[in-house]
Amino acid sequence: MNDVRPIRAKSGTNHEGTSAHNRRVMIDALRINGELSRADLARATWLTKQTVSNIIEELERDGLVRSQEPVRKGRGQPSTPYGLVPEGAFAIGLQIDRHVTRAVAVDLIGSVLVRAEAGLPPGGPSTGAKVILDLVADVRSKLAGIVQQSEKRMVGLGVAMPGPFGVAGSGDDPWMMEAWQKFPLLERLAAGTGLDVGLQNDAAAAATAERMVGAAHGVDHAVCLFVGYGIGAGLILNGELYRGSNGNAGEIGMALLFADGKSTPLEHRASLASLYQHLSADPADPHLHARINDLASRGDPNIKTWIEAAAVDLRWSIHLIETVFDPQTVILCGSAPEALVKRLIAAIGPLLPSIAERPSRMLPRLQPGMADPWSVAIGAAAGPIGRAFDPRFAAILKDFL
Repeated sequence: MNDVRPIRAKSGTNHEGTSAHNRRVMIDALRINGELSRADLARATWLTKQTVSNIIEELERDGLVRSQEPVRKGRGQPSTPYGLVPEGAFAIGLQIDRHVTRAVAVDLIGSVLVRAEAGLPPGGPSTGAKVILDLVADVRSKLAGIVQQSEKRMVGLGVAMPGPFGVAGSGDDPWMMEAWQKFPLLERLAAGTGLDVGLQNDAAAAATAERMVGAAHGVDHAVCLFVGYGIGAGLILNGELYRGSNGNAGEIGMALLFADGKSTPLEHRASLASLYQHLSADPADPHLHARINDLASRGDPNIKTWIEAAAVDLRWSIHLIETVFDPQTVILCGSAPEALVKRLIAAIGPLLPSIAERPSRMLPRLQPGMADPWSVAIGAAAGPIGRAFDPRFAAILKDFL
């Protein structure tokens, strides 16, 4: 009997000069589906069996793919499945937030091998840059102690921090990390680490984490509504993260809401920062995440009051997202504690009527994602992995330039 399970994969091309794209397509198929045989890969990617065989042999030589034990299906010859080698590549992810910085090391399949965090001192990048470089060096050192060849297989450093980028601020706006944005951060990190460095906003990084190892894994069209200190939306469109012309796509937290003749940005009303203000809590308190999770679990009246108000604005946000982007699902994610996310989702329902209401839906309109303060750093680390291995049209062009 033939294996007819559905396999999710992008299409390769059998035209000459497209080897870079086809390599990425194969790696992506194995990441999404797990172990696959050469026949499975040929069927899913629309590549010839000979092309698949050539690429598999090449990926094996490069230490990115390895064969598994043969599997017998029915009366035919046993087939050999292939899977990604976790130690085939590594990346560092760095989150820079207002009071804390976190760094993680991940392997090719997104498993976190090392994590560390440090408080950011007052003074912005003038004092914080050294703290960050020391943190990254510590994570790399610990990773090298776990996997000897990690430095040889390091593909880059991904950085995530709050946006928007390149927008003029007042200089003392607590919602924008303007000093960090004006600082030559990427140049300093590249010089201090010797790695290729990429930057994205924290909502985009959270969406990248969801795509790699979370609720958006294998989903082509999803919007991750990020609830952190601020609010953002990570846009996964056609299986790729959409950043916009200036890296500011999805800055939904800046959308203005009108009430009583006044306009207020969404993130001033429904973000964790607004909750901290509601509770008169210190955002720099290292135990705040656990305390809010406990309060939400116990149904604290102050938490409940904030949830009821925030749910109204987030319900509207989801309606807007569905109307504009027509995603398969909206994923509520971010650094909010898990108990708070669960209560928020319950309070947001029922969702407003929208074009997303279809009887043929395969995924819920709204679902929980990662409720993890480390998710942004994980997504930042997934960025260099994606740049090195995800299929993109640019990979086809590279062979013709």
